[in-house]
Amino acid sequence: MYNKYTKLKCLEGFIGNLVSNLKKAAPRFELGIKDLQSSALPLGHAAERDMIESLNDPTSYASHSLLIICNGHGEDVIALEIIKRFLKKIKIKKIEVMPLVGNGKVFDSIKSKKFSKIGYLKELPSGGFSNQSLKGFFLDFFAGFLVDTFKNFFIARSKFKDNYTIIAVGDLLPLFFAWSSKCKFCFIGTPKSDHTWSNGPGWKLSDLYHKFKGSEWDPWEIFLMRSNRCKSIIMRDEITANNLNKKMISAKYLGNPMMDFVDKKNEKISNIIMFKRLILIIGSRFPEALNNLDIFLKCLEDLKISNDLIILLPLSLNANVFTIKSHLLKHGYLQANNLKFLIGENSVWQNKHRYILLGENTFNQWANMACVGLSNAGTATEQITGLGIPSLSFPGAGPQFTKSFAKRQSRLLGGSVLVCDNKKALLNNLENLLNQKDYRLKQVKIGMQRMGKGGASKKIVDYINLKLLS
Repeated sequence: MYNKYTKLKCLEGFIGNLVSNLKKAAPRFELGIKDLQSSALPLGHAAERDMIESLNDPTSYASHSLLIICNGHGEDVIALEIIKRFLKKIKIKKIEVMPLVGNGKVFDSIKSKKFSKIGYLKELPSGGFSNQSLKGFFLDFFAGFLVDTFKNFFIARSKFKDNYTIIAVGDLLPLFFAWSSKCKFCFIGTPKSDHTWSNGPGWKLSDLYHKFKGSEWDPWEIFLMRSNRCKSIIMRDEITANNLNKKMISAKYLGNPMMDFVDKKNEKISNIIMFKRLILIIGSRFPEALNNLDIFLKCLEDLKISNDLIILLPLSLNANVFTIKSHLLKHGYLQANNLKFLIGENSVWQNKHRYILLGENTFNQWANMACVGLSNAGTATEQITGLGIPSLSFPGAGPQFTKSFAKRQSRLLGGSVLVCDNKKALLNNLENLLNQKDYRLKQVKIGMQRMGKGGASKKIVDYINLKLLS
């Protein structure tokens, strides 16, 4: 046994020396920063392409342990795609994810020995929006939110001794966790955009506050970004990155990763192409989502339309399908067991010439099939906008989708989602959008530009590989 161990140690030393000599002999490339926002790669030079390829080389001697910290539904989805890409890297030893909002059910789809969920995971009464209302805060407080947050904080702090690298996805909370850990980290700031205050009237107190700062990011967040352990900062759009650059923060825009998770085309659309098509996006936080469903179905009762109408209703992973069905029955829809449209629906519900198609976890496949969206949600609304589908919102009581949130979202997307104050306004806008194709395309043009194209996740992973893991 001892002889085998000695031989292995000698072989390890030989390989180490060989790798070291090869590195010394390899040509050195001088990396430029002028083309950081190339559409093909995060760094647009051939030398940088070679550098990225070398990082993925199976002969790479180094390995890394990563902790991904995220705090929200959209952030979880972005983190999921990034994790999948990192798991393909030979040099990654272990990846852990710590969702700070909810139980991180979306990550259950990853089957890898290198991957695990960690932390104290819990669905919160407010749906993770305790900062939007005092009632939501107290509900979360008594559900143990603060205790769990402190426990997760100390878990993140413990990663320094194990030489982890951290990727924070979201806003202040994951950024603070990463900064306080003393580990090297990267920050992907997804929820904030300077489009929300730099466009439109801009006379609200919050708008004036952001104009005074020159960014939607707050001074304490900017302080954390300036840490010498923060090796890369990635923003969701160019205007936000540029405003941070003016503050001497090296922020990059590499595209919008939210557009990487939705199918741009679906051949099965031919099965429903002759119908007028709506998609209902009621949100992923319950019971608020049920209230949003009731709002939309009540409005649709008075919709005047000559064609038969297909209403796509994709459900999130945490949706209670039995409860959803009871709400459809309440609004006069009956299950049509003998009717199938063959686009992946779990069931079809009919009320005269209107058909609701229920689909569990089908949003990514159905998002591109609609003509118009009725949407009281965050990330999903932005995604259908990026696909060229305009939408209407009708804010309810919250706590997630409030009137102020809806107006902020509308400005973010350049008016591609119209906020309706009453049922009459929603129906008038909906009839115009369904019946006038040119009007639909005009309505969504700016929003498509602001959302950008897919492919950002690969660029982000390659860039983090280069800046953080090399």
